Amino acid sequence: MLDAADPTADGGVKELGHVVLYVANLDRSVRFYRDVLGWRQIGPPEGMTGFPGAMFSGGRTHHELLLLEVGEDATPIPGGRRVGMYHFGLKVGDSDDELRAAWRRLEEGGIPVMGTADHVVTHSLYIADPDGNEIELYVDVPGVPWEFDTIASRPRPLRL
Repeated sequence: MLDAADPTADGGVKELGHVVLYVANLDRSVRFYRDVLGWRQIGPPEGMTGFPGAMFSGGRTHHELLLLEVGEDATPIPGGRRVGMYHFGLKVGDSDDELRAAWRRLEEGGIPVMGTADHVVTHSLYIADPDGNEIELYVDVPGVPWEFDTIASRPRPLRL
């Protein structure tokens, strides 16, 4: 049984390790995550043939994102309300200047920003990858405490 005082004790989750996404076209998705978002591609290992995937890491662990190609004929993500992933967050820095730089990079890459939010503890931009997976690009707001009532507050309009 997990210790209520420390839910990570005795084999409990310590952190989110990585995300694996099925993608229709690996080359297109690699260009998006590497060239538009600026994420460092670390794999597949050089010389490895036949592996229909690509790995990315920001340096925190062996990989934070793995893309696996399933082909253009795969069923697309359905629109509207559905069960499944809403979005995943990618930290792009610690200042609004870094978030502005990310926004400029998106504009240069022709990627539309679907929404923005001031979540008190983070400032965020929302986009979609080429397969329709929603991504939150965010910066932590310095000096804001991480108490639940702060995190759970309603988002405010983002002013950059």
